[in-house]
Amino acid sequence: MSPNAPDATPKPRSLGTDGPAVFPVGLGCMGMSGMYGPADRTESIATIHAALDAGVTLLDTGDFYGMGHNELLIAEALKGRDRDAVQLSVKFGALRGPDGAWFGHDPSAAHAKHSLAQSLAKLGTDHVDVYRAARLTDDVPIEETVGAIAEMVQQGYVRHIGLSEVGADTIRRAHAVHPIADLQIEYSLISRGLEDEILPTCRELGIAVTAYGVLSRGLLSGHWTPESGTAEGDTRAMSPRFRKRHLPTNLALVDALAAVAGDLGVTTAQVAVAWVLSRGEDVVPIVGARTRERLTETLGALDVTLDDATLARIEEAVPRDAASGARYPHAQMQHLDSETSAG
Repeated sequence: MSPNAPDATPKPRSLGTDGPAVFPVGLGCMGMSGMYGPADRTESIATIHAALDAGVTLLDTGDFYGMGHNELLIAEALKGRDRDAVQLSVKFGALRGPDGAWFGHDPSAAHAKHSLAQSLAKLGTDHVDVYRAARLTDDVPIEETVGAIAEMVQQGYVRHIGLSEVGADTIRRAHAVHPIADLQIEYSLISRGLEDEILPTCRELGIAVTAYGVLSRGLLSGHWTPESGTAEGDTRAMSPRFRKRHLPTNLALVDALAAVAGDLGVTTAQVAVAWVLSRGEDVVPIVGARTRERLTETLGALDVTLDDATLARIEEAVPRDAASGARYPHAQMQHLDSETSAG
Protein backbone atom coordinates (compact mmCIF):
# COMPACT_ATOMS: atom_id res chain seq x y z
CA MET A 1 0.00 0.00 0.00
CA SER A 2 1.49 3.35 -1.01
CA PRO A 3 0.29 6.95 -0.97
CA ASN A 4 -1.92 8.11 -3.76
CA ALA A 5 -0.89 10.76 -6.22
CA PRO A 6 -1.41 14.20 -4.64
CA ASP A 7 -4.95 15.53 -4.92
CA ALA A 8 -4.93 19.27 -5.60
CA THR A 9 -8.49 19.70 -4.35
CA PRO A 10 -9.33 17.43 -1.40
CA LYS A 11 -13.05 17.10 -0.75
CA PRO A 12 -14.19 19.59 1.93
CA ARG A 13 -15.75 18.38 5.15
CA SER A 14 -18.71 20.05 6.82
CA LEU A 15 -18.76 21.28 10.41
CA GLY A 16 -22.13 19.85 11.30
CA THR A 17 -25.37 19.70 9.39
CA ASP A 18 -25.63 23.48 8.94
CA GLY A 19 -22.02 24.46 9.53
CA PRO A 20 -19.38 25.69 7.09
CA ALA A 21 -17.51 23.52 4.62
CA VAL A 22 -13.83 23.39 5.58
CA PHE A 23 -10.63 21.93 4.19
CA PRO A 24 -10.35 18.39 5.60
CA VAL A 25 -7.43 19.36 7.86
CA GLY A 26 -7.34 22.44 10.09
CA LEU A 27 -4.38 24.27 11.62
CA GLY A 28 -4.15 24.56 15.39
CA CYS A 29 -2.16 27.67 16.28
CA MET A 30 -1.69 27.16 20.05
CA GLY A 31 1.94 26.03 19.81
CA MET A 32 2.85 29.29 18.09
CA SER A 33 2.37 31.11 21.38
CA GLY A 34 4.79 29.35 23.66
CA MET A 35 2.82 26.38 24.96
CA TYR A 36 5.45 23.96 23.65
CA GLY A 37 8.43 26.15 24.39
CA PRO A 38 9.67 29.18 22.45
CA ALA A 39 8.23 29.67 18.97
CA ASP A 40 9.57 31.78 16.12
CA ARG A 41 7.13 34.54 15.16
CA THR A 42 8.36 34.84 11.58
CA GLU A 43 8.19 31.09 11.02
CA SER A 44 4.76 30.92 12.68
CA ILE A 45 3.32 33.51 10.30
CA ALA A 46 5.02 31.81 7.36
CA THR A 47 3.44 28.53 8.45
CA ILE A 48 -0.04 30.07 8.58
CA HIS A 49 0.54 31.53 5.12
CA ALA A 50 1.72 28.16 3.82
CA ALA A 51 -1.35 26.48 5.28
CA LEU A 52 -3.69 28.96 3.63
CA ASP A 53 -1.83 28.64 0.33
CA ALA A 54 -2.23 24.84 0.56
CA GLY A 55 -5.98 25.25 0.91
CA VAL A 56 -6.39 25.06 4.69
CA THR A 57 -9.33 27.20 5.76
CA LEU A 58 -9.87 26.44 9.46
CA LEU A 59 -7.59 28.16 11.98
CA ASP A 60 -8.07 27.22 15.64
CA THR A 61 -7.06 29.43 18.55
CA GLY A 62 -7.99 30.44 22.09
CA ASP A 63 -8.00 33.86 23.68
CA PHE A 64 -5.81 32.49 26.48
CA TYR A 65 -3.04 31.20 24.20
CA GLY A 66 -0.21 33.51 25.11
CA MET A 67 -2.76 35.85 26.77
CA GLY A 68 -3.85 37.21 23.41
CA HIS A 69 -0.56 36.69 21.59
CA ASN A 70 -2.04 33.94 19.40
CA GLU A 71 -4.98 36.02 18.21
CA LEU A 72 -2.72 38.97 17.41
CA LEU A 73 -0.40 36.62 15.52
CA ILE A 74 -3.27 35.28 13.44
CA ALA A 75 -4.50 38.81 12.75
CA GLU A 76 -1.06 39.74 11.45
CA ALA A 77 -0.92 36.61 9.29
CA LEU A 78 -4.35 37.34 7.78
CA LYS A 79 -3.55 40.90 6.72
CA GLY A 80 -4.20 41.21 3.00
CA ARG A 81 -5.97 37.85 2.89
CA ASP A 82 -9.61 37.18 2.05
CA ARG A 83 -11.29 36.99 5.46
CA ASP A 84 -14.28 35.14 4.03
CA ALA A 85 -12.00 32.34 2.80
CA VAL A 86 -10.97 31.53 6.38
CA GLN A 87 -12.89 30.06 9.30
CA LEU A 88 -11.69 31.22 12.71
CA SER A 89 -12.47 28.89 15.60
CA VAL A 90 -11.99 30.54 19.00
CA LYS A 91 -12.14 29.18 22.55
CA PHE A 92 -12.65 31.30 25.65
CA GLY A 93 -12.99 30.84 29.37
CA ALA A 94 -9.60 29.74 30.70
CA LEU A 95 -8.32 32.21 33.29
CA ARG A 96 -4.66 33.21 33.53
CA GLY A 97 -2.70 35.67 35.62
CA PRO A 98 -0.09 38.17 34.38
CA ASP A 99 2.59 35.62 35.21
CA GLY A 100 0.94 33.13 32.88
CA ALA A 101 -0.41 30.96 35.69
CA TRP A 102 -3.73 29.14 35.16
CA PHE A 103 -6.33 29.60 37.88
CA GLY A 104 -9.70 28.38 36.68
CA HIS A 105 -12.40 28.70 34.06
CA ASP A 106 -15.31 31.07 33.52
CA PRO A 107 -17.85 29.98 30.87
CA SER A 108 -20.51 32.38 32.16
CA ALA A 109 -22.70 34.45 29.84
CA ALA A 110 -21.07 37.72 30.85
CA HIS A 111 -17.58 36.37 30.36
CA ALA A 112 -18.52 34.87 26.99
CA LYS A 113 -19.65 38.24 25.67
CA HIS A 114 -16.73 40.13 27.21
CA SER A 115 -14.19 37.64 25.84
CA LEU A 116 -15.75 37.74 22.40
CA ALA A 117 -15.41 41.51 22.27
CA GLN A 118 -11.72 41.19 23.13
CA SER A 119 -11.18 38.45 20.53
CA LEU A 120 -12.85 40.44 17.76
CA ALA A 121 -10.56 43.38 18.49
CA LYS A 122 -7.39 41.28 18.62
CA LEU A 123 -8.27 39.29 15.51
CA GLY A 124 -9.21 42.46 13.63
CA THR A 125 -12.51 41.04 12.44
CA ASP A 126 -16.22 41.67 12.88
CA HIS A 127 -17.08 38.02 13.52
CA VAL A 128 -15.68 34.63 14.46
CA ASP A 129 -16.85 31.56 12.62
CA VAL A 130 -17.04 29.13 15.55
CA TYR A 131 -17.05 30.16 19.21
CA ARG A 132 -16.90 27.84 22.21
CA ALA A 133 -16.07 27.61 25.90
CA ALA A 134 -12.81 25.73 26.46
CA ARG A 135 -14.07 24.00 29.62
CA LEU A 136 -17.21 23.84 31.74
CA THR A 137 -17.64 24.50 35.45
CA ASP A 138 -20.12 23.03 37.89
CA ASP A 139 -21.72 26.39 38.66
CA VAL A 140 -22.49 27.46 35.07
CA PRO A 141 -24.99 25.31 33.17
CA ILE A 142 -24.15 24.63 29.53
CA GLU A 143 -27.51 26.19 28.67
CA GLU A 144 -26.28 29.55 29.96
CA THR A 145 -23.07 29.42 27.96
CA VAL A 146 -24.69 28.32 24.71
CA GLY A 147 -27.58 30.73 25.20
CA ALA A 148 -25.18 33.66 25.50
CA ILE A 149 -23.29 32.64 22.37
CA ALA A 150 -26.62 32.17 20.57
CA GLU A 151 -27.37 35.84 21.28
CA MET A 152 -24.03 36.70 19.65
CA VAL A 153 -25.04 34.57 16.65
CA GLN A 154 -28.29 36.52 16.34
CA GLN A 155 -26.33 39.78 16.44
CA GLY A 156 -23.90 38.62 13.77
CA TYR A 157 -20.74 38.44 15.87
CA VAL A 158 -20.58 34.63 15.74
CA ARG A 159 -21.50 32.37 12.84
CA HIS A 160 -21.64 28.96 14.57
CA ILE A 161 -21.45 27.48 18.06
CA GLY A 162 -19.00 24.77 19.05
CA LEU A 163 -18.30 22.70 22.14
CA SER A 164 -15.06 21.54 23.70
CA GLU A 165 -14.32 18.36 25.66
CA VAL A 166 -17.88 17.63 26.82
CA GLY A 167 -19.77 14.38 27.31
CA ALA A 168 -22.82 12.99 25.53
CA ASP A 169 -25.42 14.37 27.93
CA THR A 170 -23.93 17.86 27.77
CA ILE A 171 -23.88 17.69 23.97
CA ARG A 172 -27.60 16.92 23.94
CA ARG A 173 -28.41 19.73 26.37
CA ALA A 174 -26.36 22.23 24.38
CA HIS A 175 -27.86 21.18 21.05
CA ALA A 176 -31.36 21.63 22.48
CA VAL A 177 -30.58 25.32 23.05
CA HIS A 178 -28.97 26.01 19.68
CA PRO A 179 -27.63 23.84 16.85
CA ILE A 180 -24.02 22.87 17.50
CA ALA A 181 -21.58 22.81 14.59
CA ASP A 182 -18.75 20.78 16.09
CA LEU A 183 -17.25 19.25 19.17
CA GLN A 184 -13.55 19.89 19.65
CA ILE A 185 -12.03 16.94 21.47
CA GLU A 186 -8.78 15.01 21.58
CA TYR A 187 -8.80 12.09 19.17
CA SER A 188 -5.83 10.01 18.11
CA LEU A 189 -4.68 6.42 17.94
CA ILE A 190 -3.93 6.59 21.66
CA SER A 191 -6.92 8.74 22.73
CA ARG A 192 -10.10 6.99 21.61
CA GLY A 193 -12.48 7.35 24.56
CA LEU A 194 -14.95 9.43 22.55
CA GLU A 195 -15.77 6.44 20.36
CA ASP A 196 -17.99 4.82 23.00
CA GLU A 197 -20.75 7.42 23.50
CA ILE A 198 -19.58 10.87 22.47
CA LEU A 199 -18.93 10.24 18.78
CA PRO A 200 -22.19 8.30 18.25
CA THR A 201 -24.10 11.15 19.93
CA CYS A 202 -22.47 13.71 17.66
CA ARG A 203 -23.39 11.64 14.62
CA GLU A 204 -26.97 11.23 15.78
CA LEU A 205 -27.31 15.01 16.10
CA GLY A 206 -25.37 15.97 12.98
CA ILE A 207 -22.41 17.46 14.85
CA ALA A 208 -18.89 17.26 13.46
CA VAL A 209 -15.77 16.47 15.46
CA THR A 210 -12.72 18.71 15.17
CA ALA A 211 -10.03 16.44 16.50
CA TYR A 212 -7.05 17.98 18.24
CA GLY A 213 -4.05 16.10 19.58
CA VAL A 214 -4.01 13.84 16.51
CA LEU A 215 -0.26 13.40 17.01
CA SER A 216 -0.69 13.38 20.79
CA ARG A 217 1.31 16.60 21.18
CA GLY A 218 4.12 15.26 19.04
CA LEU A 219 4.39 11.88 20.73
CA LEU A 220 3.04 10.09 17.64
CA SER A 221 5.01 12.21 15.19
CA GLY A 222 7.97 9.88 14.90
CA HIS A 223 10.24 12.78 15.84
CA TRP A 224 9.98 12.51 19.63
CA THR A 225 12.85 11.11 21.69
CA PRO A 226 13.40 10.81 25.45
CA GLU A 227 15.53 13.97 25.17
CA SER A 228 12.79 16.03 23.53
CA GLY A 229 10.54 18.49 25.33
CA THR A 230 13.14 20.00 27.61
CA ALA A 231 12.74 23.61 26.43
CA GLU A 232 11.62 26.14 29.01
CA GLY A 233 7.86 26.63 28.96
CA ASP A 234 7.11 23.32 27.22
CA THR A 235 3.94 22.12 28.96
CA ARG A 236 4.55 18.55 27.80
CA ALA A 237 6.98 18.21 30.68
CA MET A 238 3.88 17.96 32.90
CA SER A 239 1.97 15.56 30.64
CA PRO A 240 1.73 12.02 32.06
CA ARG A 241 2.37 10.29 28.74
CA PHE A 242 5.72 12.07 28.44
CA ARG A 243 6.87 11.18 31.96
CA LYS A 244 9.76 8.75 32.40
CA ARG A 245 7.56 6.01 33.84
CA HIS A 246 5.21 6.08 30.83
CA LEU A 247 7.37 7.21 27.92
CA PRO A 248 9.12 3.91 27.10
CA THR A 249 5.79 2.10 26.66
CA ASN A 250 4.43 4.89 24.49
CA LEU A 251 7.52 5.15 22.32
CA ALA A 252 7.35 1.40 21.76
CA LEU A 253 3.88 1.95 20.28
CA VAL A 254 5.29 4.67 18.05
CA ASP A 255 8.04 2.32 16.89
CA ALA A 256 5.39 -0.25 15.92
CA LEU A 257 3.46 2.42 14.03
CA ALA A 258 6.68 3.56 12.33
CA ALA A 259 7.16 0.04 10.99
CA VAL A 260 3.74 0.21 9.31
CA ALA A 261 4.52 3.66 7.94
CA GLY A 262 7.82 2.40 6.55
CA ASP A 263 6.08 -0.34 4.62
CA LEU A 264 3.71 2.28 3.19
CA GLY A 265 6.55 4.57 2.18
CA VAL A 266 5.25 7.45 4.31
CA THR A 267 6.12 8.98 7.67
CA THR A 268 4.83 7.98 11.07
CA ALA A 269 3.05 11.32 11.46
CA GLN A 270 1.33 10.91 8.10
CA VAL A 271 -0.04 7.50 9.09
CA ALA A 272 -1.27 8.85 12.44
CA VAL A 273 -3.09 11.76 10.79
CA ALA A 274 -4.41 9.58 7.96
CA TRP A 275 -5.89 7.23 10.56
CA VAL A 276 -7.87 10.11 12.09
CA LEU A 277 -8.97 11.21 8.62
CA SER A 278 -10.24 7.68 8.03
CA ARG A 279 -12.61 7.87 11.00
CA GLY A 280 -15.30 9.56 8.92
CA GLU A 281 -16.17 12.55 6.76
CA ASP A 282 -17.49 14.27 9.89
CA VAL A 283 -14.06 14.23 11.58
CA VAL A 284 -11.65 17.11 10.85
CA PRO A 285 -8.13 16.71 12.26
CA ILE A 286 -6.55 19.86 13.68
CA VAL A 287 -2.78 19.65 13.24
CA GLY A 288 -0.56 21.74 15.47
CA ALA A 289 2.32 22.35 13.06
CA ARG A 290 4.58 25.21 14.12
CA THR A 291 6.87 25.14 11.08
CA ARG A 292 6.40 24.87 7.34
CA GLU A 293 8.38 21.65 7.33
CA ARG A 294 6.05 19.95 9.81
CA LEU A 295 3.00 21.40 8.06
CA THR A 296 4.07 19.97 4.71
CA GLU A 297 4.67 16.58 6.30
CA THR A 298 1.31 16.39 8.05
CA LEU A 299 -0.67 17.62 5.06
CA GLY A 300 0.90 14.73 3.18
CA ALA A 301 -1.54 12.54 5.11
CA LEU A 302 -4.21 13.67 2.66
CA ASP A 303 -2.45 11.65 -0.02
CA VAL A 304 -2.45 8.44 2.03
CA THR A 305 -5.27 5.94 1.58
CA LEU A 306 -5.63 3.25 4.23
CA ASP A 307 -7.41 0.11 3.14
CA ASP A 308 -9.00 -2.32 5.58
CA ALA A 309 -5.93 -4.51 5.82
CA THR A 310 -3.69 -1.54 6.56
CA LEU A 311 -6.11 -0.18 9.14
CA ALA A 312 -6.04 -3.56 10.85
CA ARG A 313 -2.23 -3.46 10.89
CA ILE A 314 -2.26 0.02 12.40
CA GLU A 315 -4.65 -0.96 15.17
CA GLU A 316 -2.62 -4.09 15.85
CA ALA A 317 0.48 -1.93 16.17
CA VAL A 318 -1.28 0.59 18.41
CA PRO A 319 -4.20 -1.15 20.13
CA ARG A 320 -6.88 0.97 21.72
CA ASP A 321 -6.10 1.80 25.38
CA ALA A 322 -2.51 0.60 24.99
CA ALA A 323 -1.01 3.98 25.87
CA SER A 324 0.53 4.42 29.29
CA GLY A 325 -0.59 7.43 31.34
CA ALA A 326 -3.57 9.78 31.13
CA ARG A 327 -3.80 12.41 28.42
CA TYR A 328 -3.72 15.27 30.97
CA PRO A 329 -2.45 15.61 34.55
CA HIS A 330 -5.04 14.58 37.16
CA ALA A 331 -6.08 18.14 38.08
CA GLN A 332 -6.79 19.00 34.45
CA MET A 333 -8.65 15.76 33.84
CA GLN A 334 -11.14 16.85 36.51
CA HIS A 335 -12.13 19.78 34.28
CA LEU A 336 -12.98 17.54 31.33
CA ASP A 337 -16.70 16.92 31.15
CA SER A 338 -15.88 14.41 28.42
CA GLU A 339 -14.04 12.32 31.00
CA THR A 340 -16.06 12.93 34.15
CA SER A 341 -19.67 13.02 32.93
CA ALA A 342 -21.78 9.91 33.06
CA GLY A 343 -22.94 10.39 29.48
